[in-house]
Amino acid sequence: MPHELTRLVTGVDGLDVVLRGGLVAGSSYIIQGPPGAGKTILSNQIAFHHASSGQHVLYVTLLAESHERLFENLSTLAFFDAGRLGNGIDYISAFTTLRDEGLTAVVKLLRREIARKKSTLLILDGLLNAREKAESNLDVKTFIAELQGHAAFAGCTVLFLTSAQVEETSPEHTMVDGVIQLKEEVVGVRSARRLQVRKSRGVKAVHGYHQFEILDRGVVIYPRLEAVLGQPSRQDCPTTTRTGSGIADLDAMIGGGLQLGSSTLVLGPSGTGKTTLGLHFLAHSTPEELGLHFGFYETPERLKLKARAIGLDLDPLLASGALEILWQPSTENLLDGLAYKLLDAVDRRGVKRLFIDGFGAFDRAAIYPLRLVEFFSALTNELRALSVTTIGTWELADLFSRQIQAPTPEVSSVIDNLIALRFVDQHAQLRRLISIMKVRDSAFDPSFREFAISDQGVTLPQSFAGSEQVLTGTARPNDKARS
Repeated sequence: MPHELTRLVTGVDGLDVVLRGGLVAGSSYIIQGPPGAGKTILSNQIAFHHASSGQHVLYVTLLAESHERLFENLSTLAFFDAGRLGNGIDYISAFTTLRDEGLTAVVKLLRREIARKKSTLLILDGLLNAREKAESNLDVKTFIAELQGHAAFAGCTVLFLTSAQVEETSPEHTMVDGVIQLKEEVVGVRSARRLQVRKSRGVKAVHGYHQFEILDRGVVIYPRLEAVLGQPSRQDCPTTTRTGSGIADLDAMIGGGLQLGSSTLVLGPSGTGKTTLGLHFLAHSTPEELGLHFGFYETPERLKLKARAIGLDLDPLLASGALEILWQPSTENLLDGLAYKLLDAVDRRGVKRLFIDGFGAFDRAAIYPLRLVEFFSALTNELRALSVTTIGTWELADLFSRQIQAPTPEVSSVIDNLIALRFVDQHAQLRRLISIMKVRDSAFDPSFREFAISDQGVTLPQSFAGSEQVLTGTARPNDKARS
């Protein structure tokens, strides 16, 4: 039976997931990153959470800056509690001791304070200054080893903060149990923060890059979805049960409705009726089959107005709680942040009908687009395991095209059903056309049908049976129709 290591829960959203349960109690870690990367906020957030559980934190600075300036900056964040200062968290400066007496005196000072305060978490801010004070690599190793030894004996976890890039061969890196790196990079015109666990002794952390942001509540980390949900969080239980799409004619084309827990992607250019199809699907939400609109383009008020124009009233559903609308502007978003917001909303209410209006927004949020197939695979697999029937839209650029191409390579392999909407010119009149391209494990009607939208909703009259060359965008009568 493997030995379970005691963990120190950080309380930082996402970090304990990346660390597979938190920091190993009694171990030592380096948190490194350039100035402004978020080291101080992250470490103080951990400190205040630790103190809130009744434990003691010793926060030691080897910097010349005053603690008053530090507290002033931290006071803008929700986790900061001035009542904890001197009452759960003690801040001391060892800068003068380091400057005048050296590393050995700093170790003695910290050993005395750890024992006196019975600290279970030590944060040392300014490892770079200690390194510069050392005369050799051996001095650095001795300083870290002695501090680790005293802290471990007292059951105290240690965090070393440094703005230096600590390499794997450096004495600091070889001595500590873990290294967490924070970095901010510019991609195009936007800035993105990322976290990486570069070393994790005795624990299999979620390696690779994880994006994070600094909000009013502090640091929020978004572990890479495909790494955390490589396998769904629960066992998938497929069923042949059908869920109505909200459009009777469409249900008839796909064998009685969408399979429960399936994922459907609706492709088409702007104006073809993708959102309208999704609104019909959500209009059949009930308190027993809760719905969620997760969209990027239209505010809730505009969405309700659009629904009323096609004979659908969403207000009673929203008032009863059968439906929720979550709108996030399609501006600067983080890919994994969007996924966790979506999954949290699904889990919070037990959603069973989900309409994602704008898969393309996930694509634009991706700093590294090559991971999208793995990302969508993890997301759809998790939604299936939660028995959520999902319809999503993806906008295509060409208004008239005989080719319908998946916007992301291999995306069709992780989607159960594909539906295409397009414009067709017939008899000098612009019409909308719907075609079923794929329904997994089920027969379907492959004929072209008109997607007719009125103030009474959507119908699918059979208007292209006597036409040919429909996919060119200009439908012409076939030989049988001419005769």
